[in-house]
Amino acid sequence: MRTLFRRLLVLFCVLRYGARLVLAAAPRDHELRWIVALAARVHAAPSGRAALHRALPQLGPLVSAYAAGVAAQPGRMLQTVHDMLDAVGRMQTELNTPLTGQEARTALRAAIGRPLEEVFAAFDATPLESGLAVQVHAARLRATDSARAEADVVVKLLRVRQVQQIGDDLAVLQWLARFAERFFPAARELRLRALGESLAADIARRFDLPMEAANLSQTGRHFSNDTRLAVPNVVWPLSTDRMLVIERIATLPLIDLDDLRRHGVNLEQLAENTVAIAVEQAFEHGFFHAALTAERARVSIEPATLGRLVLADCTIMSSLTEPEREFFVHGATAFFKRDYGRAAELHHHAGHVEPHARTERLEGELRTRSEPQFALPGRKRMAAGLLRHLLEAVEPFGGGTPSSLKLASDSLARAETLARALAPALDTWSIAEDALAALARKDSDHRGWMKRLSREFPHLASIVPRLPLMLAHRLEHIQQRGETTAPAAWLESLRREQRRTRRLLWVCAVFGVVLGAVLTWLPHWP
Repeated sequence: MRTLFRRLLVLFCVLRYGARLVLAAAPRDHELRWIVALAARVHAAPSGRAALHRALPQLGPLVSAYAAGVAAQPGRMLQTVHDMLDAVGRMQTELNTPLTGQEARTALRAAIGRPLEEVFAAFDATPLESGLAVQVHAARLRATDSARAEADVVVKLLRVRQVQQIGDDLAVLQWLARFAERFFPAARELRLRALGESLAADIARRFDLPMEAANLSQTGRHFSNDTRLAVPNVVWPLSTDRMLVIERIATLPLIDLDDLRRHGVNLEQLAENTVAIAVEQAFEHGFFHAALTAERARVSIEPATLGRLVLADCTIMSSLTEPEREFFVHGATAFFKRDYGRAAELHHHAGHVEPHARTERLEGELRTRSEPQFALPGRKRMAAGLLRHLLEAVEPFGGGTPSSLKLASDSLARAETLARALAPALDTWSIAEDALAALARKDSDHRGWMKRLSREFPHLASIVPRLPLMLAHRLEHIQQRGETTAPAAWLESLRREQRRTRRLLWVCAVFGVVLGAVLTWLPHWP
């Protein structure tokens, strides 16, 4: 009932302002062209945008920004969601208006469930920053039996009321998508309901503080002994679904170059680390930051961790499966070596193209797309630009690569952009090439064999004890079928090999005894 009136309002706005746009942009041959045209026209129409904002007071700015991003880059709708949320988070709207001092204290007490004085020795009610329905405060924890010294922390507080309002708007948007699919065939072809659910899930991830805490913890475990990266520890006893408490590390923004130099940070080394960490996160651990931007990347200025990249915001994370990771690592290595035939074979083995697609044609497409990248000057070459062709070259053959691999490629591109901002003359191409080549060697040598063998051990533990019984059943089955000659010959060959092995062992034993006796007797020879 809470969203019924707004559903009717949305329906009225659609019929009043959007009917002509839908009819004018009705699809005839290409579904993506329709959604781009619709988004562009709605974004350009002042009456349509105003109606959308009235119907969805909280989500209206989000949808407008999403429409503008899709119209500009229709092939990157998934990444546009994150860019859109970041853009709206920087706008002066009700969504990023922070709670006042007393309101923040009240909300924090409700999240903790006890007075603030019992937990915090100091709490700054003025937020350090305010984003989309969240705000961040500085605080100091009281000393306890487990932690005898006070500790500086950062408290990320969720504005529950605004999250609920956004949830109401998302419910209305999903209802509208279901309504459109029911009455418009074009909407069913576009699967608007699935798109609405995906958008709602991406927005909901922004406000899932327990998941963010888990992402921080896992990232910290992956790089626990790494001197290039610092990940704040999570204060688990105080972290809830409304509040996240993490260790506070003194940092500076990654793009604040003058202040970083004054603190003695080696910018070129920091740039190299940024690219190498992005590669290792995605293609070694398979768990990476999907939207690492200049706003989220910071640098530690504390003496113990000076110059390390700090990841304190792990809201938007993505993952790669083991086959996806192996395909990209070995495919990228072949690409850098210009071994396009090997890259085409990897596409076939991964199932990115139909089995009947000719390998030599795919190889030619890869070569045509990639060779111009190798001809670029050193400062203009970027590894992500080359590797994007590895993922997109299958599209003319009716194939496609997983969206998670495209996100990983975008993550590498962002890391290269940040590295070039720190050190414009840095050869990020060579850094990414060396990092991926090292992962390929690690995956192919004894370490890769041991990792694969460790994955198979649980299966071998249940299969090996059953091998004698399976062999006996197989021989019995062959004998029942009347095929007695083959087992008899096989058993006779086995007995023959056993006799040869026994003779060889006796010869070795006798030879060892004679040799030992001779070596013992030689020193006493007169």
